[in-house]
Amino acid sequence: MEKRAFIAVGLSIAVFYLFSMVYGPDKKAPQVVPPQGAPVTLSASPATPAASAGNPAAASQEQSATAVSLQKEVTVDTELYTAVFSSRGASLKSLVLKNYREEKSPTAKNVMLGADADPNVLSYATRASGFNLTDSCQYTTDAGSITVEKGGTRSLAFTYVSGQGFTVRKTYTFSSGAYGIKLDNEVFNNSAAPLVGSIQQVMTYPAEPKVKDNRYDTAGAYIFSDDKIHSDKIKDVAGASKRYDKGILWYGFADKYFLNAIMAEKGSIGSVELKKNGAGFFESTISSPQFTINPGQSTVVSQRIFVGPKDIDILKAQGNSLVQSLDLGWFTVIAKPLLYTLKFFYSYVGNYGIAIIIITIILKALFFPLTHKSYKSMKGMQKIQPEMAKLREKYKDDRDAMNKAVMELYRVHKVNPMGGCLPMVVQIPVFFALYKSLMFSIELRHAPFFFWVTDLADKDPYYVTPVIMGITMFLQQKMTPSQMDPMQQKMMLALPVVFTFMFLSFPSGLVLYWLVNNILTISQQMYINKLVTD
Repeated sequence: MEKRAFIAVGLSIAVFYLFSMVYGPDKKAPQVVPPQGAPVTLSASPATPAASAGNPAAASQEQSATAVSLQKEVTVDTELYTAVFSSRGASLKSLVLKNYREEKSPTAKNVMLGADADPNVLSYATRASGFNLTDSCQYTTDAGSITVEKGGTRSLAFTYVSGQGFTVRKTYTFSSGAYGIKLDNEVFNNSAAPLVGSIQQVMTYPAEPKVKDNRYDTAGAYIFSDDKIHSDKIKDVAGASKRYDKGILWYGFADKYFLNAIMAEKGSIGSVELKKNGAGFFESTISSPQFTINPGQSTVVSQRIFVGPKDIDILKAQGNSLVQSLDLGWFTVIAKPLLYTLKFFYSYVGNYGIAIIIITIILKALFFPLTHKSYKSMKGMQKIQPEMAKLREKYKDDRDAMNKAVMELYRVHKVNPMGGCLPMVVQIPVFFALYKSLMFSIELRHAPFFFWVTDLADKDPYYVTPVIMGITMFLQQKMTPSQMDPMQQKMMLALPVVFTFMFLSFPSGLVLYWLVNNILTISQQMYINKLVTD
């Protein structure tokens, strides 16, 4: 077995170099390679699943053996990240983010994306549908390591020369200060027959992240297709693959804070197929529209890669609706402006905790008229409770008469029974939107407040703020006018205890918001009670 593998490796190397000398683009470019703008003919038939000419399994085994001996790694260093690329499939092995750490510690490891992918199928390894190009093919490159200077742009090119009359040149282009990477796959047809097929990029992601951290609470596959965001968990593809083929702008894998995605350029993503592979990983095949390349011509499939943080400003700058990967729930239309507002105040005060307090005060001021009306209505309802009890007793056998008498009581005392509810209902979308903004904002990740609260995205390590929040909630309940009977009031007073236990594990930023909101509500209630009394 080892002897056959050794012979296969030796023959593969010999064939590789033979065809490099005979068919290499540098040797024959003047005769067979036209300008990069050569036209592409799109076929009406859909792209088919990845396949290899001949025996795919045998080809895959041979390529894997070759990959072990010939694999070359290239390191690309920029201001924002350090990436490692492999000649195997011209793929991206890993990318380390320089501005983000795994833990809140100056000595903690930087966040590394891509390293947890299936080691047998590297991220952005290139396949083809319609001609024999697998994700294990070995590419050549002259680059050793690349440094992108501030304000500069650099490229990394990989070349694969096939024994079947085609050549693939895969080029990554990096720009200083940007997480986006341009990706061009150029296919040259050096044969005597038309080349029909499509270029495919392969991505993998662990079905169950090894690290147990709330960062992975929402981890999964995401795609923006047909003008809306779709998400898939491993259970969605456990039994059968899923396919998307309508208006795809981008596809990727994301957790709570980070995203690894590929974006279309002028419709360059025709379809995406997602499945669970035999190794227990998500495996996605991103296919270009099908093309036809005539003999002596070439075509280029251009796309863009994004591997970085789900920062709302960074995502928006990428275009392609990539900002939709920051899913803030049903009230996204409110949550995103709140997130922008949070970042705006942070730019002035330099502390996200203070920014949260400022937003809470502003929201409380905006809703003060509604709150005032609500509490005034509840206070009025509380005053007429004795009279209502008499009416219920008087007309207990005549419901229609009782309803008329109660409505007349409301009219005389100018009380609206719904006045205490509607203003609060109006505020619910804003509260939920702010909740989602604070819960999923990478800006709060490892952001300190004061004293012992050193990470607003993590729980209070000493549970001080949740306990104080519970006390303020209890005081607020005691001060709020109530129309309930004594038993119901006692049940409501148990809510602060329930909320306190819930908030023990909530991010400190959320607890801070709720605590400040409670304090402001108590102040409002004291002020309104004084006005009503006067």
